[in-house]
Parts: sequence; C-alpha cells; structure tokens
Amino acid sequence: MLLSDRMAEALPAWCDAHLAAPDSPDFFASRLWYDTILAHALPPGASPVLARCGERLLVPLLRQGGRLTALVTPYSLEWRPLPVENAADGALRDAGQALARLLARQPPTRLEALDAEAPGMESMLEGLRMAGMAVSRFQHFGNWHEALAPGDGWPGYLAGRPSALRSTIQRRSAAMLKRGHATLHEAPGVGLERAILAYAQVRAQSWKPQEPFPDFDAALLRATAAQGKLRLGVLWGGEGQPIAAQYWVLSGGRALLLKLAHLRDEKAGSPGTVLTAWMIRRLIEVDGAHALDFGRGDDAYKQLWCSQRRQRIGLILSDPWHPAGLLQLARQAAQRGRDLLLGRPA
Repeated sequence: MLLSDRMAEALPAWCDAHLAAPDSPDFFASRLWYDTILAHALPPGASPVLARCGERLLVPLLRQGGRLTALVTPYSLEWRPLPVENAADGALRDAGQALARLLARQPPTRLEALDAEAPGMESMLEGLRMAGMAVSRFQHFGNWHEALAPGDGWPGYLAGRPSALRSTIQRRSAAMLKRGHATLHEAPGVGLERAILAYAQVRAQSWKPQEPFPDFDAALLRATAAQGKLRLGVLWGGEGQPIAAQYWVLSGGRALLLKLAHLRDEKAGSPGTVLTAWMIRRLIEVDGAHALDFGRGDDAYKQLWCSQRRQRIGLILSDPWHPAGLLQLARQAAQRGRDLLLGRPA
C-alpha cells in the first residue's frame, strides 16, 4: 500500500512500530526527528509519502515535481528504510519486492544518506532486483566520526589529535575564556531561549549561506531539549555578545554535531575550535559519550577532530518499463562506457 498524506505536523501513530526508540542511537529514525522535519523542513510544493511494504517495512519518501526521493533534508546525517524490529532477511526481501511494485511505472526514485552496511539493506535490495527494479549506487557524502575508548577520557582523546590542533586549543582557549565565557544549554526555559537567539545571531554573521528552512533550528533545539538530548554551547565575548555557537544531539551514547558557526570577524581567535574543544570535553566527561559524529562532508577541520571516515551512499531505483527509467539506465550505461575508455574504476 502506498500512502500519500500531507502530514503537516506528525507521522501517523501506526508508524511507531517502525521508528527508533527514544533511547536508541538511531536518532535520524526517531519520531522526534521526522515530526520536526515534517513541520519545519519540507520544501515548498513537496508532500511526504509513506511507502508501507506489507507489515515489515516503512519507507519515508518525499514527492516533489512528480518524482519521489528519500525524505531527507540538508540536515539529515542518515536515512534508511524502517523495518520493524528484528525483521528477518526473508521478510525484508519480500518487502523489497513490495516496494518495487509500489514504485513500478514511476520515474526513478532517488534515495540518499544511506549506510551501505545497515542491517537488512542487502536483503531489501535483493527483493527490489527480484521484482525487476534496476538499482544503481552512487557516492553521496563522507562522514567523519570517532569511537571513544572507555577510560581514555578527555586526555586520551586529546592525545590522539594532531599536534597543531592541540597547540591551538591550549593557546586559544586560555585567551578566549579569559576574555569571555562559555555556557551550555540542555533543558527548556529562559536560558535556552536566550541561547537560541544567540545561535541565530552568530549564524547570521558567520560565513554560512542563508538558512533554507529558517524555523528548523529553533524547533529542533526545543524538541531535543524537551527529551534531554540537546547540548547547545555558546561562547560569549567580554561584552556579553555571542561569538560562536554549536549544537549537538546526544542519542544512545552517540554525540552528533548538527550545526556550528562563529562570527566571521572573530576567525583569528579560533572561537569555533575553542568551543568545540569545550563541548567535546563535557560530552566525554559529563555525558559519557562513546562516539562523536561530525556529520556530512569531508571538510578539512573535521579530520582534525575525528580519525575515522565512512562513506554514505545513494541509490537510484529505476523501472526499465518507464520512459524516464529507461533513459536513466541508458545514461548510466553510457557513463560506464566512458569510464571504461578513460580507465576509471567502475
């Protein structure tokens, strides 16, 4: 069954069997995450679509301009189809076939931010192929992360960082924290609302482009604070003005960095580095985080804080019997031919 619904505020209650539990490390499969993006991060003219494949698999999608894509945002670090807990490989293979039937005779569907090693992924893809759906992969983005060894604490983590970063943290932290101070905001209240305004002020004066969904950050900050998952840090200057801000979500022991920014004019003092070090130390020493995740992309600064990289992939699901699907497959075949002639890896 394919369900299309505006769902302006929240997922239907029957989705709960497929969603991650509140204490799970799988934050991007939680109700909190999906309800926030449905309410505050849908592109104009787009509508959410739920592909319910039997009773075992739910695939959250987005319809825009006549095409289906994964229900992701610029803020999504991960996305995946949502099986019920402990779904067997055979059931997921059947669900993959059901999904192929739902997508038949439609233009190609693009899925993004996938973990190729996610449990059940290969079984679902096998079912799609068995039902005649062509599946092609592409490289989506790199994700830098760091597993934190128990007992190492902040000193152990810091010892594993490049010497240049350790030196910057030592020198700049002393100067910045002598001039101002840092604050942490975790719970709803007046302090959080002030910090939300500070974050918005910093971002507006940073190097970052205009926010595509202006209401999203504040909504997510309030929602995660209500569940005790938020760690929002603000670095204040001597005049009481915010000069850097960033927020993390703590989910099942994973500390996920979603957003960070600092004032463009304060770059020379490394306020972002100072605040990141201050936040990570607290995440380790106070919250007992066992892993750090720096989100989307291969930005150079992420490789200073994390030593491990994994590749997130995308999939294009094409029905060969649809004209757009046939055209997509022809383009892919032509690209493979060009790559072969140029000696590029497949």
